[in-house]
Amino acid sequence: MTDLVPVRRALLSVSDKTGLTDLARALAERGVELVSTGGTARAIREAGLAVKDVAEITGFPEMMDGRVKTLHPMVHGGLLALRDDDAHLAAMETHGIGAIDLLVVNLYPFEQTVAQGADYETCVENIDIGGPAMIRAAAKNHAFVNVVVDVEDYDALLEEMGANDGATGYAFRQRLAQTAYARTAAYDAAVSNWMAGALGETAPRRRAFAGTLAQALRYGENPHQAAAFYTDGSARPGVATATQLQGKALSYNNINDTDAAFELVAEFDPAEGPACAIIKHANPCGVARGETLVDAYRRAYDCDRTSAFGGIVALNAPLDRETAEEIARIFTEVVIAPEADAAAREVFAAKKNLRLLTTGGLPDPGAPMTAFRQVAGGLLVQDKDTGRLDPAALKVVTRRAPSESEMADMLFAWRVAKHVKSNAIVYVKGGATVGVGAGQMSRVDSTRIAARKSRDMSEALDMEVPPTVGSVVASDAFFPFADGLLTAAEAGATAVIQPGGSMRDEEVIAAADEAGLAMVFTGMRHFRH
Repeated sequence: MTDLVPVRRALLSVSDKTGLTDLARALAERGVELVSTGGTARAIREAGLAVKDVAEITGFPEMMDGRVKTLHPMVHGGLLALRDDDAHLAAMETHGIGAIDLLVVNLYPFEQTVAQGADYETCVENIDIGGPAMIRAAAKNHAFVNVVVDVEDYDALLEEMGANDGATGYAFRQRLAQTAYARTAAYDAAVSNWMAGALGETAPRRRAFAGTLAQALRYGENPHQAAAFYTDGSARPGVATATQLQGKALSYNNINDTDAAFELVAEFDPAEGPACAIIKHANPCGVARGETLVDAYRRAYDCDRTSAFGGIVALNAPLDRETAEEIARIFTEVVIAPEADAAAREVFAAKKNLRLLTTGGLPDPGAPMTAFRQVAGGLLVQDKDTGRLDPAALKVVTRRAPSESEMADMLFAWRVAKHVKSNAIVYVKGGATVGVGAGQMSRVDSTRIAARKSRDMSEALDMEVPPTVGSVVASDAFFPFADGLLTAAEAGATAVIQPGGSMRDEEVIAAADEAGLAMVFTGMRHFRH
């Protein structure tokens, strides 16, 4: 095998025509013969370049609405032939098969078609057949053939050829082949997952996941861990699709925490008022609504001023100057919002290390998504937790029913608890968290920690009593014993929202009645591990 292989003949067949004519012109100037199909050939000709139709090579016209055009030995023989194998060379000569040294293909836009909500038949018609077949053939024969599947690699190809007098090196072709196989794998994954969804298959026998590199990260959760960030091609507003307006590159932990913050704040419809969520280590340390955005931020910040330092701030409304000035008072890693006006951007411009992201909108918290997590030897796959409560379906289980204000706070607390690591306890008063207990092995410990956070808040704000007095409390899962509920009552909570379903529900209800609490059961839990 020779390391350097000259490029003399190229087959180009692309759906995305970006950069096509520039690439074709550069190849033609190097004396490369151009072969092409359909619209690609037409675009090349319109640029004033000579190009040969695939039909001239195969002896067959494109047929069946373009479904059959490159599936032919004259094409695949030119891609697969081993140039150092005498038998292969003899077969090429006998059958008049010309070698193809470069294949440039990008596939029918299947993923985009699905994302646009096209019907079943349209999606099927956008499943490419000839493209993946040629890509796999060229990639397998990378000892002799270059295969380019991404527009982003056009310049790299021309640079490689420029550095080697029109040839390419083996290592370069290897990298192209790896990218090519990853592309066809991602394409097949998109098709198979779409079809599983169309058939209503929640647990297909085989499942594939794919992504496109968005960012190589300096390291993962810790400096000794290698990491990278991949996008899945969805248009969901969030950290993966956001525009970063300023600040250094996001880290692994930044991305993880920013996603958690934005998904949480999206629970609160901006039509119902501004909301802010502050996240630290994937857990909320403060969430609040407000009359204004700056008011929402201040109320969220007051919940846990210590933890908010170096945190992630997510907003459900466009960032304005006043809110930006308030956020800038302390060190903040990331701010993410649907938009940021010019005045707010000007404020943050002085904070060079602060990352500002805008998303153009909020994610739909009820939109179906698939979540997966790797375990040793396998993957756990589930639907994203999109559970939302119907207030009319809540079951009052105590003698006292909650007041209107208590009910409003309980619904607020329930939305927050959904985003707190289990075991989760959230105290809320007046549309703001006043104590959050997260990630404890015991629910009563989470209840105590949240109450302790509330006492810290009262000291920081010079309040006479902790804000848990007169608050409501949400628990992401049932209270297995009455002790957690009684701890909340001791902290001053007056109403409780929890799933119910414990073997000791009657004991817990009796304890709530004795303490004068109102309690409702949701029939839904929100474990978050």
